[in-house]
Amino acid sequence: MIVRIIQRSGIESRIARFDAWWNARSQRERALFAGMATLIGAVVLFYGILLPLQNTRAKAYADIRTYETINARIRAAGTLSPQRPQRSGGAAEVVNTSAAGMSVPVQVATIPGGVRATIADAPYDAVMSWLADLGATSRLKVKRVEMKRQTAPGRISAVVDFAQ
Repeated sequence: MIVRIIQRSGIESRIARFDAWWNARSQRERALFAGMATLIGAVVLFYGILLPLQNTRAKAYADIRTYETINARIRAAGTLSPQRPQRSGGAAEVVNTSAAGMSVPVQVATIPGGVRATIADAPYDAVMSWLADLGATSRLKVKRVEMKRQTAPGRISAVVDFAQ
């Protein structure tokens, strides 16, 4: 008599046990188990894999549409700087109107190719705001600026030449 010792791995022993259990079932039970396994597999595939993928895809498309809409609105809006209306009139009138709006005392004289604005004494911040306002609301270009510090802190005198 010969005795053979066969060692099987854990998976092989489970497969052998399942095979023995499966062979012990009748043909009708095998068909019912196979149908039930197919149905469970289909439900898991549909609700566990396909439906979440479809929902994720729909959400991604919705996000893309949202971001594209925001991007289009941003491009249509243009720059974020406020648009100021352009001042009309002659160069001297534009300089006087802007200076009066910024409370800058100015004397305007016509020079060849433009105007010269002379400021005897004004706050530095007001003069800078006035120049920025003129740059944004008129077609005048600054050709030359000469500023001098006054004895009082933050006060200056200036001569500014503008070209039309």
